[in-house]
Amino acid sequence: MGAMQIFDVRDKLVRKEGEGSFCPCCGGPVMAMDYDSHLYFCFIPVSRKNKRKLSCLVCSRRLVPAQ
Repeated sequence: MGAMQIFDVRDKLVRKEGEGSFCPCCGGPVMAMDYDSHLYFCFIPVSRKNKRKLSCLVCSRRLVPAQ
């Protein structure tokens, strides 16, 4: 007996680049990664978002950008 997955979120990495800033915890360099995020409903694309995730290369901590 199989269950059908109704909602699905797929992230695709678009670009990686150095952010030019330093981690506040360890002082290591920060890497910025841009993603395309697609939400599917029953295999039909519903929405698309561009996301940017920041992380430290030394301590692998996820960082939140300052507003």
